[in-house]
Amino acid sequence: MKEADSHRVNLATRSFSLLEKTFAICRLPANAPLPEWCIGDGFFSITHTADELSIVCPQENVPADVPAEREWKCLKLEGPIPFSETGVLTSFVQPLSDRAIPVFAISTYDTDYVLVKNGWERMALDALLKAGYKLMANAASKHISKPASGSGQSG
Repeated sequence: MKEADSHRVNLATRSFSLLEKTFAICRLPANAPLPEWCIGDGFFSITHTADELSIVCPQENVPADVPAEREWKCLKLEGPIPFSETGVLTSFVQPLSDRAIPVFAISTYDTDYVLVKNGWERMALDALLKAGYKLMANAASKHISKPASGSGQSG
């Protein structure tokens, strides 16, 4: 085995969970102050660039007049993921890309989060399970029916 191969993702040990809330991806002007509504318990992400202030947070927190893409479900790769491990995010989103499932990815120090648009989550779960990932049981995963076997398309 090549040394580089020893740092690649090991699907046998990779699992993920489905976060309970539904999320919105918001875009504010770069010079906008950080709004209080975006900060709370659980998962949220704030990214500031010269072009924008991008916020991902529970949809219920976002005022109606804020420009946002709404109705996203969030998949969390179980971490921490060592920085030396390569291909983690690529291997996770590849089965989704193969089925043309739109994603929005966020990386943190410990792990990766992949958001999929509501309505795509069953197909996404099916693709990931068929690729060898394990879905961790939690309250959110119990609300999703088991993915259909076969083509991954619901009938």
